[in-house]
Amino acid sequence: MRIDSHQHFWRVDRGDYGWLTPALGELYRDYLPDDLRPLLQQTGVQRSILVQAAPTAEETHYMLGLAAANDFIAGVVGWVDMENEHESLMQLEMLTNDKKFLGIRPMIQDIGDPDWMLRPGLDSTFRKLIALDFRFDALVKPEHLTNLLELLKRYPALEVVIDHGAKPNIGASEYEPWAGAMANIARQTNAYCKLSGLITETDTSQSYADVWRYCDHLLDNFGPDRLMWGSDWPVLNLRGSYVDWHTEFANWLSPLSSAERRSILGGTASDFYALDLDA
Repeated sequence: MRIDSHQHFWRVDRGDYGWLTPALGELYRDYLPDDLRPLLQQTGVQRSILVQAAPTAEETHYMLGLAAANDFIAGVVGWVDMENEHESLMQLEMLTNDKKFLGIRPMIQDIGDPDWMLRPGLDSTFRKLIALDFRFDALVKPEHLTNLLELLKRYPALEVVIDHGAKPNIGASEYEPWAGAMANIARQTNAYCKLSGLITETDTSQSYADVWRYCDHLLDNFGPDRLMWGSDWPVLNLRGSYVDWHTEFANWLSPLSSAERRSILGGTASDFYALDLDA
């Protein structure tokens, strides 16, 4: 089964997407299941993982409502207020009642303190995620990778996937220290990684060819059983299209065995998120 491990929906009038402004052009409109469904049909993608785009509990419940109404949404990665220990623990306990809730994603890339993830006050939430068998999506950039490695070693039982390959600065052709840091994480931890929407890290003079060096490095280090394809749609629309990203990615995968391709295009996501694909 082909699974898009990372996509978003939003409705602008909900008002909690602080990053979403008219300056983002075509992104500043509603994106809902009926917009994605034909793209899934064109590409043969059967299920998706819906990921938070606003740091509010309200958006998490909004996404779970969409998941309940649309069978192609296999699960939801939401948000809890990790800085409020009582609130976060209560929210996680409550969310165990929804079988499509998979885990959380704090918007680390937008948090001013690069050491935020290592704050002692977050410990209870991390331990609760482990106890409840929820997943943790790490939305980080290269400058966060040293701290992320420390976090992963602090909580070795925490199931973590790194979003968007940690957003390497492809537009500036920066390779190190990103490459070394990702290799260290792959070698020293059990973390997974999403090859999601990396075309958006290029600049307008670049193309898909500029992305593959970074994907090759991730494949060499994480292997197909710890890598998963994702679109990052509709953010993807800033630099490409859903169909083009899927097609170009499938071409990049073509030298791999059929089993390796199946893992990256769906199997890894299903295993990592422990999806109930018969539900």
